[in-house]
Amino acid sequence: MNQKNSLGLDICFKDEDNPFKLFEEWFNLAKEKEPNDPNALALATSDKEGNPNVRMVLLKGFSEKGFVFYTNLNSPKSKALFANPKASMCFHWKSLLRQIRIFGSIENVSDKEANDYYNSRKYGSRIGAWASKQSTTLKNRDELLSSIEKYKKKYPDTNEVPRPEHWSGWRLIPNEIEFWLDGENRIHERLKYKFEQNKWDKFLLSP
Repeated sequence: MNQKNSLGLDICFKDEDNPFKLFEEWFNLAKEKEPNDPNALALATSDKEGNPNVRMVLLKGFSEKGFVFYTNLNSPKSKALFANPKASMCFHWKSLLRQIRIFGSIENVSDKEANDYYNSRKYGSRIGAWASKQSTTLKNRDELLSSIEKYKKKYPDTNEVPRPEHWSGWRLIPNEIEFWLDGENRIHERLKYKFEQNKWDKFLLSP
């Protein structure tokens, strides 16, 4: 018989009052079990006209301040976030039959955070941040490859590639976090945390 927590959910939900601690436990397990990109998430945004858009990005840091990813600030996702600084994230770990959804507001990371992460990237990735005008139309693939070579010549020292001003990070500051576990006959288990009046409340959701 499966162990249960105090709410009658599978013991994997623990009895945490802090959703960040539960996220960390689930994320650490995903890093052990998921064969590819356990930090992949679907990021949903909407522009100032309310048009929705979703794409996969990689989580590059999290703390009780929020969940961080990096991108080109001229990209469609960044333009949407500048216009409407709200977003949602969805992690789906198929090997674990688990999902986490996060909703909240968006802010830019500090220059120091962006620099620290940028400088941790491989040389080719740092060059790519300069060479790629993300999501713009290419005449052909050679146009991109030529741009890459141009910036390699400009920055030949692998230790000295400055971060472009148009490349930085975003932090999602959550006000809702939902944990989901697959259940037999679609009777899933769902636990939602909501931040209100300076504290996190948690409650069950019907599948």
